[in-house]
Amino acid sequence: MDANLANWTPPPLPDFQGITGRYARIEKLDPDQHATRLFQAFHGHDHIWHYIPVKPFHSTAQFYKWVSVQAKSADPLFYAVVDPMTNKPLGLFSFLRIAPEHGSIELGYIVFSPALQKTVIATEAMYLMMKWAFDAGYRRFEWKCDAANLPSRRAAQRLGLSYEGIFRQASVVKGRNRDTAWFAAIDKEWMALSEAFDVWLDPANFDQSGQQKERLGNLTSLVRVASDPSVTS
Repeated sequence: MDANLANWTPPPLPDFQGITGRYARIEKLDPDQHATRLFQAFHGHDHIWHYIPVKPFHSTAQFYKWVSVQAKSADPLFYAVVDPMTNKPLGLFSFLRIAPEHGSIELGYIVFSPALQKTVIATEAMYLMMKWAFDAGYRRFEWKCDAANLPSRRAAQRLGLSYEGIFRQASVVKGRNRDTAWFAAIDKEWMALSEAFDVWLDPANFDQSGQQKERLGNLTSLVRVASDPSVTS
């Protein structure tokens, strides 16, 4: 591999207010637009905060205050995931560890309500973030999670991110040890990954009941250079 990047130009910082896909809409997190309805989507589902470094929220006011702080952050840079059919925000995530000088960006701090989990909306939302990053010129798209969080590891692999190993005792979160699992895709893989997403997201890939005909993990497995031995996609 040619290591010479003399002609490479660092990409811009994320600056978009929103992206609309076929099934999902991404909007920059706004307390007035999103906090109350996100709280309603999250309320009663404390388990979705288990691997997030904050505790569950038990009042709208408490959550609004937290969202107000996060909405001002540049890194992590938070977005809401919205169902365009109902205009309801159902989850949030962020770009973080944004390093244009290295061409590296991470998707993380993912909190999806049960209504969003395992849906086409959720998958397309993450695809749209990947697409923005690579189209903007980022060289590396990262995903890191608690190694004990097997659903997150499974999701990363399904999206076509290659497994890069475990950082043991990487941090302490909520009084627990965290070993961190690393996944990433790089720019040279994006064209093939994008084609896999195009095939999977095509309406023709879903039957009348909305069930997928071709699994995304089967399509992206052709691109991944390393698979996570602990999960299946």
